[in-house]
Amino acid sequence: MITQFSYGTPVETFAVAEDIPVSDHERLRRFTREKGSPQIFSCPLGEGDAVYGLGETMRGINKRGARYISFNYDDPRHRDDMPSMYGAHNFVVVDGESPFGAFFDTPAKVVFDIDAKRDGTLTVACESQDLRLYLIEGESAYDVVKQFLGVIGRSFLPPLWAFGYGQSRWGYKTKLDVSRVAARHQEAGIPLDYICMDIDYMDRYIDFTVNRRRFPNLEDYSARMKERGIHLVPIVDAGIKIEPGNPVYEEGVRNGYFCKNREGKDFKAEVWPGMTHFPDFLREEVRKWFGEQYRVYTSLGLEGFWNDMNEPAIFSTEYRAKGAKPDAERGDPDQPERHTADFKDFFHRLDDGREKSNYEVHNIFGAMMTRASGEGLERLLDNRYLLFSRSSYIGAHRYGGIWTGDNASTWEMLRQNVYHMPSLNMCGFLYSGADTGGFGGNSSRELMLRWLAVSVFTPLMRNHSAIFTKKQECFRFRNPEDFRTIITLRYRLLPYLYSEFMKAALRQDMLIRPLAFDYPRDEKVRQIEDQLMVGESVMIAPVLEQGVKGRIVYLPEPMTEVRFSSEGFTCMDVCAGERTVMVPLNQVVFYIRQGKLVPVGKSAANTAELDLMDVELLGSGKDYEQYVDDGYTKKCGLDRCIVRRKGEKL
Repeated sequence: MITQFSYGTPVETFAVAEDIPVSDHERLRRFTREKGSPQIFSCPLGEGDAVYGLGETMRGINKRGARYISFNYDDPRHRDDMPSMYGAHNFVVVDGESPFGAFFDTPAKVVFDIDAKRDGTLTVACESQDLRLYLIEGESAYDVVKQFLGVIGRSFLPPLWAFGYGQSRWGYKTKLDVSRVAARHQEAGIPLDYICMDIDYMDRYIDFTVNRRRFPNLEDYSARMKERGIHLVPIVDAGIKIEPGNPVYEEGVRNGYFCKNREGKDFKAEVWPGMTHFPDFLREEVRKWFGEQYRVYTSLGLEGFWNDMNEPAIFSTEYRAKGAKPDAERGDPDQPERHTADFKDFFHRLDDGREKSNYEVHNIFGAMMTRASGEGLERLLDNRYLLFSRSSYIGAHRYGGIWTGDNASTWEMLRQNVYHMPSLNMCGFLYSGADTGGFGGNSSRELMLRWLAVSVFTPLMRNHSAIFTKKQECFRFRNPEDFRTIITLRYRLLPYLYSEFMKAALRQDMLIRPLAFDYPRDEKVRQIEDQLMVGESVMIAPVLEQGVKGRIVYLPEPMTEVRFSSEGFTCMDVCAGERTVMVPLNQVVFYIRQGKLVPVGKSAANTAELDLMDVELLGSGKDYEQYVDDGYTKKCGLDRCIVRRKGEKL
């Protein structure tokens, strides 16, 4: 059961897609409410209650015992005590005797104190007086999540090639750089489906331009790469460069499409291209205009994009010199460390006529950019497209996926990748993943292999690194055949992973889940956060520590242990309980639930070579419902599922 409570005059975030009647405020259940600024909602927690949700936040899957701040922020120094990240996902689930969930739908800052003081209380402080609160009551935590997913709308559906392996690096400066990466992958026999182009492909970092000296004849080049099964995926940033002669800038100024400053003029902020204006994405006409700009790329044959710097990230402004720290931030423990006061210096005009500072609606800026891009690409392209973004809010999952931002090459970031996936799924973001190997720092061979063994099971599987780091393409490491083995597993599992993703999206369900959601009566699994369920059949238990040869795995039920090496699959039925499992760096071990099946295909250099119908069924089950389509069509539905029976040939 879902109930909506509305306070003040909420800003429309478009997070909830279904019409839910507003209830009487006096009937507010679960929480007590204290009026004021901020207005505070609080409720007691049982001693054994777990608290899930909050999407992209640090720490474990159970969020209890810490304080979190929903205020989208660009800070690559990810730490365990970091209060804010790139997304705001204000949905929490309390899993206890009487499970319930709460979604605080407001684009302003929200502080979640989840028993941080060890006082047995969940306290939510909403800075804005204008918000909607949705309460969801269910039979279990998983039931609560499924109800929530049912009202926030279906996940974005990328094409099949977006589930292939992607290679990226800030530093591919020319077409020759990209071609060399593709050639080295082919020489090493490492599968590859797309290569991302960071800001260097642009003309002086200006959106919707191409540096014709570095990337001449991009249309022909893109077509030739597609013939080899490789897509090019350019980056798009949030700021539009202030430069006469730039048609996007001139049209935006002429039509009043940019955010305003204190004096009512177009706000100026420095980002990569220099001083820029920010489109007012909260207005429908601006979103339509911005989405149309992608025609520059689609006319070149490009079908995949990643949006960045859309928290928005700011280097300096017309009011603050680069490196200066605004006085308003000093001494405020609720402010992230750098220049959030800038967000009070520019303003949006909402479609209802109200004017709001970015600070007041900050958390939906990036989401509305994603929406603008997705709606534009939907109009421009006949087939499905790839789109993922850095900043997000619940609701943006309907238009694109996300990656978890500028992480680092550390073992803790690998562990955080595991924690993030189910939490993001709870908030609708099925198509998600981390920068495999880490964006900042230098990945070791061991870390990259262990990270790949996790990324094999995440929908977005991209190796991405920063320009000043050691190059970490898989073909550069010693014994590249070990990397080829693990990435080959990804392609052999795609008949299962693609099928499970599409079924979860179309049924508005989770793809990646905590063990506790599938085994709610097993008290031991409530304490396990480094094992996950992937789809209906698979459990993963990755190795997340440096220098170890294996790990202890807990099986809630008898399962089939599957080991993949250069020799292929080896299956063994194992009993429930704890077991010590050795996992060499060049192997991946996963588990198939009792009575379930996993379809695996043949090896492929890219998804264009993949035949989803030509599969072998692993596991102890009798049949499997497989989703199969051409990987491109927009007309997707559960009528495309077929039943595969073990031992039966199609």
